[in-house]
Amino acid sequence: MKFSANLGFLWSDLSLPDAIRAAKAAAFDAVECHWPYAVPATVVKAALDETGLRMLGLNTSRGDVAKGENGLSALTGRQSDARAAIDQAIAYAAAIGTPNVHIMAGFAQGDEAHGTFVENLHYACAAASPHNITILIEPLNSYDAPGYFLKTTAQACQIIEEVGLPNLKLMFDCYHVQLMEGDLCNKLADLNGVIGHIQFASVPDRGTPDHGEVNYAHVFAEIDRLGYDQPIGAEYKPTGATQLSLGWMNARVKGA
Repeated sequence: MKFSANLGFLWSDLSLPDAIRAAKAAAFDAVECHWPYAVPATVVKAALDETGLRMLGLNTSRGDVAKGENGLSALTGRQSDARAAIDQAIAYAAAIGTPNVHIMAGFAQGDEAHGTFVENLHYACAAASPHNITILIEPLNSYDAPGYFLKTTAQACQIIEEVGLPNLKLMFDCYHVQLMEGDLCNKLADLNGVIGHIQFASVPDRGTPDHGEVNYAHVFAEIDRLGYDQPIGAEYKPTGATQLSLGWMNARVKGA
């Protein structure tokens, strides 16, 4: 089993280049992040080259965070802003060799939002294709993100089928899926063909995966059985120093 450190949560007290170095020192196989745009891509690329790690994914901009925005691509009337965010993300990903871009839908509901999201995903997939970048969409749970457009794997899969482009995949975050749907192992098996990336954290506190209601040793074994061989994303929130939260990987799971 290979693991990717999500630097949106892990080593969040460090600069992004130093967080990449810390992930390498902790023996992670890859890294991923949320919004790297405050750091020049050349600086991040240098840290990735130095460590030999790959940045697996990044997110499109949330929009106006002060106004509570959490993505733009399902917001009607905001197509130009959404596409600017898509262009920004793809350009940054291409510059640092990142293979996945997560398109954030935002807070929206209804048929118009659905149509807007589908249109923007067509745009994103077309823009990403020349760079061999995969576009990801991720359902978020309604407890942490009430009102977010994309809520379930069924909704995401229906959109993926409607868009019908090969570089659109599902971001399967075990934390969000468990809270909304449960039955993680059967869903991983059923959706294996459309999954582009997997993330995990304990449920319900989004902490380290060695406690809570999900038996991750069992889930990780199922992911292995399914033949998924890419690093999976440790997107959990440490309660203290990240380095002190890694017992789950060092003692029990790494190399299993």
